[in-house]
Amino acid sequence: MTDKTIKEGHPKALYTLFATEMWERFSYYGMRALLTLYLTAELANGGFGLNREESLALYAIFTGLVYLTPILGGWVADNFLGKRKTVYIGGLVMAVGQFLLAASAFLAHSLDPVTRLFIFNFGLGVLIIGNGFFKPNISTIVGDFYDDNDPRKDSAFNIFYMGINLGAILGPFIAGALGENVSWGYGYLAAGVGMIIGVVWLKAREATLEQKGLPPNSPENKFVLDTKDWRDIVMYAIGLVIATFVVVFIWRMLPDNVTSIITSVGFAVGIIGLAYVIFKGTNGSAEWSRMAVILVLAFFNIAFWAGFEQAGGTMNLFAKENTDRLIFGWDVPASWFQNINPLAILIFAPIFSVMWLKLDALKFNPRTPIKFAIGLFLGAFAFWIMTQASHAANGGNLVSPWWLVAVYVILTLGELMLSPIGLSMITKLAPKKLVSVVMGLWMASFAAGNYLAGMLESILHKYDFQLYPFITMLMLGSGICLVVLSPFLNKAMKGIH
Repeated sequence: MTDKTIKEGHPKALYTLFATEMWERFSYYGMRALLTLYLTAELANGGFGLNREESLALYAIFTGLVYLTPILGGWVADNFLGKRKTVYIGGLVMAVGQFLLAASAFLAHSLDPVTRLFIFNFGLGVLIIGNGFFKPNISTIVGDFYDDNDPRKDSAFNIFYMGINLGAILGPFIAGALGENVSWGYGYLAAGVGMIIGVVWLKAREATLEQKGLPPNSPENKFVLDTKDWRDIVMYAIGLVIATFVVVFIWRMLPDNVTSIITSVGFAVGIIGLAYVIFKGTNGSAEWSRMAVILVLAFFNIAFWAGFEQAGGTMNLFAKENTDRLIFGWDVPASWFQNINPLAILIFAPIFSVMWLKLDALKFNPRTPIKFAIGLFLGAFAFWIMTQASHAANGGNLVSPWWLVAVYVILTLGELMLSPIGLSMITKLAPKKLVSVVMGLWMASFAAGNYLAGMLESILHKYDFQLYPFITMLMLGSGICLVVLSPFLNKAMKGIH
């Protein structure tokens, strides 16, 4: 690239990765929009007939693990395969997971309940591991094209984030509508096809990635993966699917107390292993200081996503059970409310992208901790509104859909203050040889937030706390704490903006 291109434009690779991520998010969000609705649907209608608490608990486990496995995927990419091969493996494995979920729906009336549930859990397991290989590595490839203090970096991640959310619109719109109105199986099938399209697109445009994300020790004249690389990709993908099958098969035969022990030990080993990798790979006071900033912001990130991810859980059920969805005699699918957030992102992300560049030129661009605090304040405001909507729905009243529209749009503004900025921050602050692993750590904060989002309602019910007021105060308090801490965090970033 010429110097002018470096200073003024974005590399072609950004748009290759934009479209790849768009199709992966089409797949994921199409599936997510259906998950709680599918689980709570009556058996006669092809669902599983679970109650609200059971479906939200399963949603919590799934969405939590989806953001935890990127630690493994980041480590594999950094140490063995490189980011590009790991992304391909994750995409193929996720497609298999979607097809397994489709099978659990298409065979609803011809399989016994135990076998059907096994296929469903197998599909979720495959999706979890595939997402872990895909998610952290495609984001870090984007970061590889920009220097740490390049003002285009936040702009690039906002553009990349638009790809995420274009897919998040199309997924519920197409897969959600097919699942609710035609057959659950067609919804999941559409999600699987979308993932395959993403893999094919990346392969067709791979040369635009230049030499970013190639396997370790690749020759200088190598720009695309060769036959040996693809043999590895296919073998790894098959191996991961088989390994997941074995784990799910054995897991269902173990007593509950044994699975609880294995889970606790597994989490402990994972945390210790991650800490060890970071400890060994972080050197010098500047790297440790920046790593401390990442850990603090990851902690506050949990608070935001514990609220935000109510979207696929309690707010999805609120749309189904408490919202007047009748428009001109047509019942709008509940899953379509999931489109409000990504549609708002497509509207506001370009504005934010330009805004950061303009503010940077005027020397008014807020530092990362303040951006996070503003995001938390916006989240608190959104859940104050959601509290009013919940009160209006007491007694079985159907409330206006504009309540949910307002909440989703305000949450989107908060999200734009945290999520793309967080992705950009990791690529700036993490030690260079640990970027994918630390991106996995960052995804683990999403995991904790997602798991907390699914479990909060049942936890708070035991203490007679209301969900939405609690989240309001959690976000408000977190934002205030972050404002107080921001001078110390800014100093600890050691010159990185």
